[in-house]
Amino acid sequence: MMNKPFSQACENNKQPILNILTTVFSSTKHVLEIGSGTGQHAVFFGQQLPHLTWQTSDLPINHLGINAWLDEAVLANVQRPITVDLHKTWPVPNNNLPVDGLYTANTLHIISWPLVVKFFAAIAQNLAAEASVCIYGPFNYNGKFSSESNANFDSWLKERDINSGIRDIEAILLLAKAAGLNLIDDHRMPANNRLLVFSKI
Repeated sequence: MMNKPFSQACENNKQPILNILTTVFSSTKHVLEIGSGTGQHAVFFGQQLPHLTWQTSDLPINHLGINAWLDEAVLANVQRPITVDLHKTWPVPNNNLPVDGLYTANTLHIISWPLVVKFFAAIAQNLAAEASVCIYGPFNYNGKFSSESNANFDSWLKERDINSGIRDIEAILLLAKAAGLNLIDDHRMPANNRLLVFSKI
């Protein structure tokens, strides 16, 4: 068996995120995770929220690592990764259940702004009415970084990819509104991150 990929950040933030998801997804049946990365969050949340089906997704390059976590965990409610490429139309999840929940962590500052726009456009097209949407990561407020560490992180992101970077919350909320999302909560999280919770009209 391959060595599972591991993210220390995922390990650090999983419990604070779960504390919120437990309430937000309490009546949710089918969550689509965009950008499952290592697969750590999917396994942890799937274990702790057994009432829902958790659909992993990512680019094919990350499927092997996600599957390594799923192979070890053996969870009936966590589905093998599907390929979601934000450049393209989202596929229908393998189980054909209507998607009434969406979760993504640390994605909007990694992808380019045009893909952020496409991400919200796809939410408008693919999520059921009253679906809950949870977006985790750092954001700027009033055009300013919320901490020196976030400013340094943004510089590091732009050095590796000029099209990435921490997004302004005001721009994100405009896209969310256009996608039919109402902001329910903006939770302060550890390490200068936020967890945005939306409900789809």
